Amino acid sequence: MKGMRFLYGSAVRWHGSGAVVRILARLLLIAATVHNAAAQKPEDGPYRGKYIGKFNSYHHQASGDVYAVDEYTFLLTGFNYDGNGVDTFFWSGASNRPGPQGFIVPDEYGKTNILERYFNKDFTLRLPDNKKITEVKWLAVYDLNSQNNFADVYIPEDFEPPVPQKAGSLTAIAGGPVVSSDTIDILDSKTIRITDFSYDGKAGGQAAVHFWVGVGPSPSSKGSKVPDEMGYLDPIRAYDRETITLELPGDMTIFDIDWFSVYDVEARRDYGSILISDDLNVPPSLVRVTPHTESLPNCRQLHKDYRVSWEVFGPQITIQLAGNVQQDEYLSFGLSGSDQRSQMLGADVAVAFIDGHRGYAVDYNITSLAPCVQVLGQNKGVCRDDVVGGLDSYQLHTFSRENDINTITFRRTLISSDSGDKEFLLDRPMYVVWAMGRLDSNNEPTYHDVYPKRNVQINFNTTEPVNDCFSFTSREANLKDIWERQQIFDRSVRSFTATLGPAGGKRGYQGITGHVSNGLAWYINGFMVPELWLRRGLTYSFRVRGGNNPHSPEFYHPLVITDEPHGGFDRLSDARQSEIRVLAGVEFTRRGRPKPTAAGPLCLARHPDGQDRRLDDNFATFKKFNRTLKWTCDSGDPAVLEITPNTSWPDVVYYNSFTHANMGWKIHIVDSYSQSARNDGGASVTFGSHTVRIFLVTGSLVLGAWLWK
Repeated sequence: MKGMRFLYGSAVRWHGSGAVVRILARLLLIAATVHNAAAQKPEDGPYRGKYIGKFNSYHHQASGDVYAVDEYTFLLTGFNYDGNGVDTFFWSGASNRPGPQGFIVPDEYGKTNILERYFNKDFTLRLPDNKKITEVKWLAVYDLNSQNNFADVYIPEDFEPPVPQKAGSLTAIAGGPVVSSDTIDILDSKTIRITDFSYDGKAGGQAAVHFWVGVGPSPSSKGSKVPDEMGYLDPIRAYDRETITLELPGDMTIFDIDWFSVYDVEARRDYGSILISDDLNVPPSLVRVTPHTESLPNCRQLHKDYRVSWEVFGPQITIQLAGNVQQDEYLSFGLSGSDQRSQMLGADVAVAFIDGHRGYAVDYNITSLAPCVQVLGQNKGVCRDDVVGGLDSYQLHTFSRENDINTITFRRTLISSDSGDKEFLLDRPMYVVWAMGRLDSNNEPTYHDVYPKRNVQINFNTTEPVNDCFSFTSREANLKDIWERQQIFDRSVRSFTATLGPAGGKRGYQGITGHVSNGLAWYINGFMVPELWLRRGLTYSFRVRGGNNPHSPEFYHPLVITDEPHGGFDRLSDARQSEIRVLAGVEFTRRGRPKPTAAGPLCLARHPDGQDRRLDDNFATFKKFNRTLKWTCDSGDPAVLEITPNTSWPDVVYYNSFTHANMGWKIHIVDSYSQSARNDGGASVTFGSHTVRIFLVTGSLVLGAWLWK
């Protein structure tokens, strides 16, 4: 067949009017097309799309294989070209053979530059102007200056490029919980989208319902879990007509499975399923698969981006954490604070991370779900063991960061000499906790972004090694827009109400400020961390309801105003405090110790029962998110913090919490308001040598601003 491909490449260049020549050329073309279409099979290696053919090479060593990725995109693999053409481009057209009638196909970077040298390179080319592969007859490496064809490949007649395929819908099985969906789409070789998916969550107390795939004529217990739309491997939550996108785990593709099911692993019951055709013509996945081999015999996949491995040897346990994380993120794992369920409060955990060229596995004790603060002279919250009078019991063994995956191995004795540490038991399964999140500027863990909502048990004493781990996967992040940045600019407003509420996800406090979050944020006049605009010489008051019980590590938040953006003044060292200018909210004792002055009764917004805060980013706007919150306010008058900005104040200061970092945001201090004479409802403010043009909506909401000198 190799010879036939070669003959095909020659046949299309033959000249002559003989019927035999035309028939032979046609037969050779059909044979080559059939062979090339069958050349890419899933079992032959990574699925790349539908195979078109091999470049017919004529000059300048141009060669390689060509696939159709989708209706608009070619994939070139093993492509070579010596770069010695004068005016050479990727060239395509609808004529019978490559020639002057055609158009330039942008290179892999979307540029129409003259081609340079390629050596065994894989990349994609997208046809310009939304042209489809079915609208052209060939792809060539073509020199416009000499009108010379260096290499070409022909699109077979009736060619069908890969496109997403429909695969039916889910319907409930009689006697089971309600399961339904609209169309299920196979978007590519690893991605399944379920439209209007519903599952009522009523599968019984011991149910373990998962998205489940496998081989065979119908769903069975011999299958594999599919992570949910957030990457979790816990039993799935209830859904109500939601559209979700699932990614097959590890290196698994749609060609490896015969069915997809909503399946109860404990009861071994199918609650709704579809069969997967074995000849789907779908695009290849853009997911990057990164194999990762653990060095320890036991492995448990906790999340698509996180796994734990372990080995017990004598009186010691060795633990390895591996996670697909950013450089400023941590992995935590440890024993639950409860013997009856997975519970963060009271847990004994290791926090593992890599800082530059150094790895860490630090022993933490969780006495409160808050950053570590002093309460009545004692440290409470998420505190290092050596800060609360204990020992850092973990011994770091190895660490590495490769392909965005942190791998950290550490050891501890099963029974620690630190009375604050929990014992690793070998006679029964143990409840564990785990989380992933960002580190603050002091390399301390902040409120976690990824964590389980269900109980997690591990039997550390296994007679036979257990391993359900799979390769890590990653795709280009589809970042959602952050929530609107609220600003309060109203010359008539002299009083602000400061309460507390959840910080939202990555679209909330983190996206608005760019800072890591501890889980709570200031809500000023009902807005999450708005920017305030105050005029020098005027007096303003803040009615503060951030909690006035100093015995509470979680909900004691006096309001302070400083020239430093992060807050948490009370947690800083004396040296660091001396570098910060406190403008309001703190007075100093005779001994020079800071004391807050604006601590009022707590008024707190919470997620309602049953609402999963991990889904906060699904809200399109803060307004929609805010409508779901439930408010609880303690009795009593608020604390009042009065300020009168003067000429000594910087142009930008910050309101924050006295006890915890990263809860507030900016206050702009301006010299004057000057109402515009225009009819656009705008206003101008002046500070320093700059004038800012601001447009107002509903009195206090700023939507746009311009800055000029």
